[in-house]
Amino acid sequence: MKGLMVQGTASNVGKSLVCTAICRLLANERKQVAPFKSQNMSGLSIHTEDGLEISVSQSLQARAARTPYLREMNPILLKPTGYMESDIIILGKKLDRMSGMHYREQFFEKGQELIKNSLSKLSASYEYLILEGAGSPVEVNLRDRELVNMRVADLADAPVILVANIEFGGVFASIVGTLALLPEAQRARVKGIIINKFQGDISLFQDGIDFIETYTGIDVLGVIPYFANEFEEEDGEENSGKSASDEQINEWANHFKKHVIWEKIISLLTNDAVKK
Repeated sequence: MKGLMVQGTASNVGKSLVCTAICRLLANERKQVAPFKSQNMSGLSIHTEDGLEISVSQSLQARAARTPYLREMNPILLKPTGYMESDIIILGKKLDRMSGMHYREQFFEKGQELIKNSLSKLSASYEYLILEGAGSPVEVNLRDRELVNMRVADLADAPVILVANIEFGGVFASIVGTLALLPEAQRARVKGIIINKFQGDISLFQDGIDFIETYTGIDVLGVIPYFANEFEEEDGEENSGKSASDEQINEWANHFKKHVIWEKIISLLTNDAVKK
């Protein structure tokens, strides 16, 4: 598989929109690209042409990639229903309603197989896959049965870009702490860091970039200034990815490209970096 995975130091750091930008920029270069998120928890969904449900964020990314929505792009969708239960949507169809504990205990092996099959099908049809993680990859109490972060990167043999939101504060600790808690083999998959939602004079942050690169040994691929026209891609109350216009997607993708080292991101897509 050619592609990469975008993971984050926490929820809401901008993973979905980073994937959206990369999908649109590759599509602009006439590459056949598809998004993928193995498991998404969201109350919002959209239907494919076949009437199957996938998450709004992957439908947005598919539109950015200029490709139809496919159920394999989001093989597992968990739709919370209350009382610690969710509807389990598998390849676009409701399978069951389960508690989180029941799902974790009963679905792990089946989930892995489902993810492998979906990755294989998409890889056969597209030149590149852009994978999205969820939350943090170092929730140590959940790591043994997670189906959405480093286990998926391992299954896909994909390099990882780690995204942190400087708006949250504590950006250095969040990056260093995330890397420190990853097992060595998985830490080696992280080939780049992106810092999102920066406000102020980026030239004054050069010491911060130097520290991150020296301390971690990993390149900072970009510092993305706060984007005034940002749209909510998933569970936002005001907007959703469904309503984002093509013009908005282009504006965001161009903003993203202006502030990253795009050539280094392209080099990761060959997957050669993982083997070095």
